[in-house]
Amino acid sequence: MPKTMLDGEFELAQDLSQTQGKEALEGTYDAKVRNPRPAVGQYTSGSPTAPSVLVISGMYGQFKDPEGTREKMMAGAEDGQGATLAVPAKDITPAGSGITLTCQVLTATQAGSTVTMPMCAWADGNTGATVAVVTPETSKQDPGSVDLDKIAATTLEVREESRQPIG
Repeated sequence: MPKTMLDGEFELAQDLSQTQGKEALEGTYDAKVRNPRPAVGQYTSGSPTAPSVLVISGMYGQFKDPEGTREKMMAGAEDGQGATLAVPAKDITPAGSGITLTCQVLTATQAGSTVTMPMCAWADGNTGATVAVVTPETSKQDPGSVDLDKIAATTLEVREESRQPIG
């Protein structure tokens, strides 16, 4: 996992690739995914009292069905503990990118208050990940008013900054 994300705005707080990432891959088998390796990180930005969090949860390897992989990642996020789908997944291809992302909005109740969590996922022949960015502003936002195109553009930036040649 890179030490920073989004041009240094977010700093790596935890590289969870060898713990939660490894656990997520254990016991799962998909004939359309070969040699999967986890890549999971949590990044933070802002003040300790009002932090922003960026979470990337993905893998690299060889994917025969990137679209199916992307759909499975989004369904996995939706099935997360305490998460509720607030805005159904939709495909977005940011202008000029040629990369199709799938984006949705989840909500979760934490300490008695509901938090809005927008997220997008990509998958290509070699990498796939979900990216969630929760800021003090988006966490309180009505799920239906989240700008998914903006979240898609941010996810595309994360993709560009996180993909690295193997070796």
